[in-house]
Amino acid sequence: MVLQFGINMIVPILLCTFAGIFLDRLFSTSFIVIILFFLGALAGFRNIYVFAKSENRKTTHLGSDVDEAVSGHEKEDFVQSMDRVYRENMNEQTEDHSER
Repeated sequence: MVLQFGINMIVPILLCTFAGIFLDRLFSTSFIVIILFFLGALAGFRNIYVFAKSENRKTTHLGSDVDEAVSGHEKEDFVQSMDRVYRENMNEQTEDHSER
């Protein structure tokens, strides 16, 4: 995931910088590369923001378990959900031992 953050930042900066160098040489100017560099930096920051936001939305195993337990549009209290998960896991373990 750390590598993905770096790639999301570096790629737009490099692409815009090289495009700016190309356009500067094509039109014999010296300011387009600066403008496109900052445009690439802004695009990189946006990419990181979107990626971090999507990673933050992913639920953990416990979060998905609590999300599945929604009844009547009200979520369980955290302590209640932990207690329920513990009891369910204990029942599975006792059933496994009784089968053997």
